[in-house]
Amino acid sequence: MKIVIANKSHAQYAEIICTTIEESAKVRGTGIARRTPEYIIGKMEKGNAVIALDGEKFAGFCYIETWSHERYVANSGLIVHPDFRKQGLAKDIKEVVFNHSRKMYPNAKIFGITTGLAVMKINYELGYQPVTFSELTDDEAFWKGCQTCKNYDILTRTERNMCLCTGMMYDPERKKDAKKGDKKESLNDKAFKRLKNIKQTLFYKKEKNGSSN
Repeated sequence: MKIVIANKSHAQYAEIICTTIEESAKVRGTGIARRTPEYIIGKMEKGNAVIALDGEKFAGFCYIETWSHERYVANSGLIVHPDFRKQGLAKDIKEVVFNHSRKMYPNAKIFGITTGLAVMKINYELGYQPVTFSELTDDEAFWKGCQTCKNYDILTRTERNMCLCTGMMYDPERKKDAKKGDKKESLNDKAFKRLKNIKQTLFYKKEKNGSSN
């Protein structure tokens, strides 16, 4: 298994990447910001993506997006092909794209929004911390990408303050302060699960009440 920085020679995998991302979202029943093969190829050509290959077979992928004049970076579209799941590959891909992001954009805040508990745990282990949506980029282009997610109405109803996703961020400045003596807080899986359940209960209840009025 190889995880490498993608380039234009990997364009042949763009279609299967998009299909795998979409099919995975359907199985999980979660929202997804859809991307086209052309968009994925663009990321590859700029060196803003990593791809995992088992020989010539596609195994996984993740790409980099920049916002607010490169002050914010997002590692997006993380996907592992069904044939290679439950082997720790997602964590390996995340680590590679995270380190690549830090090398390319050393002063940027790296953030992500996700409903996946596994991704939250991986992010935390890389140094991300849960944050409010107000701490994320205010770049309209980023939030426009959420329009294809089935939960977009929740985001708009709350005036972009909350959604079923949880925001997480790696702040290089905060990391410097932590190295000076701050202790890293322990990860609490139950806390993440509770947060997700609270959000789901809150928003589904609002939808139910709204439909009965």
